[in-house]
Amino acid sequence: MDKIVRINMSAGGGPEVTITSMGAYAGLGGRALTSTIIATEVPPQCHPLGADNKLVIAPGLLSGSAAAMSGRISVGAKSPLTGGIKESNSGGQPSQMLGRLGYAGIVLEGKPADDTLYKVLINKDGVTVTPDNSLKMLGNYATVKKMQGEHGDKIACISIGPAGEMKMGAASVAFTDMEQRPTRHAGRGGTGAVMGAKGVKVIVVDDAGVKMRSPADPEKFKAANKAFVAGLRKHAVTGEGLPAYGTNVLQNVINEAGGLPTRNFQSGRFDGVAKISGETLAETETARGGLATHGCHRGCVIRCSGIYHDKDGNFLTKQPEYETVWAHGSNCAIDDLDAIAQLDRLDDDFGLDTIEMGATIGVAMEAGLAEFGDAEAAIRLIKEVGAGTPLGRILGNGAAVTGRVFGVERVPVVKGQAMPAYDPRSVQGIGVTYATSTQGADHTAGYAVATNILGVGGNVDPLKPEGQVELSRNLQIATAAIDATGMCLFIAFAILDQPDTFQALIDVINGFSGATMTADDVTELGKKILKLERQFNADAGFTKEHDRLPAFMKKEKLPPHDVVFGVKDEELDEVFNF
Repeated sequence: MDKIVRINMSAGGGPEVTITSMGAYAGLGGRALTSTIIATEVPPQCHPLGADNKLVIAPGLLSGSAAAMSGRISVGAKSPLTGGIKESNSGGQPSQMLGRLGYAGIVLEGKPADDTLYKVLINKDGVTVTPDNSLKMLGNYATVKKMQGEHGDKIACISIGPAGEMKMGAASVAFTDMEQRPTRHAGRGGTGAVMGAKGVKVIVVDDAGVKMRSPADPEKFKAANKAFVAGLRKHAVTGEGLPAYGTNVLQNVINEAGGLPTRNFQSGRFDGVAKISGETLAETETARGGLATHGCHRGCVIRCSGIYHDKDGNFLTKQPEYETVWAHGSNCAIDDLDAIAQLDRLDDDFGLDTIEMGATIGVAMEAGLAEFGDAEAAIRLIKEVGAGTPLGRILGNGAAVTGRVFGVERVPVVKGQAMPAYDPRSVQGIGVTYATSTQGADHTAGYAVATNILGVGGNVDPLKPEGQVELSRNLQIATAAIDATGMCLFIAFAILDQPDTFQALIDVINGFSGATMTADDVTELGKKILKLERQFNADAGFTKEHDRLPAFMKKEKLPPHDVVFGVKDEELDEVFNF
């Protein structure tokens, strides 16, 4: 990949396309590229929805190659939700296809002078931008169907739903999966609102007529890739648990650990968990003719996704992920898989982050807008968001805004972004990540659950503050580097436990690129990315006081362990002392 396509939406005669070489960004991919461009080119104090912000979409370094698990994609911007830098990550087909077309990044710049909506087509012949107001306020499913009618069924789409057009803080960017369904989302941080502010509804990617990217050293690459895949398949998490039950395998596990946030973070266990567990989800999918194991892009060998059918055997949505089942399930005391799947479908179609919306509905329930456990009320509230009613616009801007509007004290957010499916009081390492991540509360930024709960990469007692800072620091560094490669984060389970699998990954990178990267180089890459992101946030006005959990986490004891978050503020301030 040696090209960046820039689309200036402010150009006087309409959007202007410029295709450039990588220049100073040579050698960067994924999060490394998105964060470097944002940190270099975007004024930290700018309005996230203004012309000065940019939206960067970047496949990883290995995307478009035969490297297993290399189909992730990064979306970067100044976040409308947090006010800081954002990298939101997704699976789906577009990453591999952009890689094969030779594009390391798409940069949307400026802002249209009017409310015209545009579609972008990227193929072997170049990039075209066309006005198309017929797409206004279409859901992601209808948008993709319309694009298939125009460009065929071999394309991939990157799109926003009505939430993105309405510039909501919870708006996501959708990426199509192998079935050309918009089920993969860069959900966190409101990047869909930035795409909406740029006036771009959909980016169609067509890689017909191009070949897979070739490695610099084919034999070394092939051998390393084979060893890497073998390592993933022999690990209990990546080779057994995730393929069998998907990410929702964690529902029972985290509930048993007492860390499953329930009723807006009032408890760590949910009585109805068996009805919505990974095991029950897989049984339901199989019985209805869906799929309990499935890949979100070509080249996935973990296959932690699935396909969920309704009671009549018709496709409803992809397999709801653990965070989605928690957000719309346990967190709202809803134990109905069909209701959760319908909420997931609505979120995907409207273009909304399921984590942010589930947390928001939990806050709304605590505010009295609905009763905990009322699935129909939750569905009604999400439909309000899609319709853009006054209440919907409040909810669509996330848990922090909703809590302020309705006077709720227990609002589980950091830097304006909702916490995912692990309570920091019972999983204290993830609390350190939530508090200190450049991204706002984000489990994927440094997945301490692996070590706190699953015993991957060692063991650190989840209920005690000792060792959590070092754990989170190391994982945040490693994660930033993985996000640059286009690799799925789930490879971390195997590479943390199996040194030979980690070495195989490095050999895959070197065999493909011709580089001589070492483990130390991987660490330095992660540190460099985090330093850039931290500096941007500091220049945007963030201080150490923003690296904190909500006060109630330090005061309210969480059942069943009756613990509070115990990592001291001065320890949190040491996380980035590399």
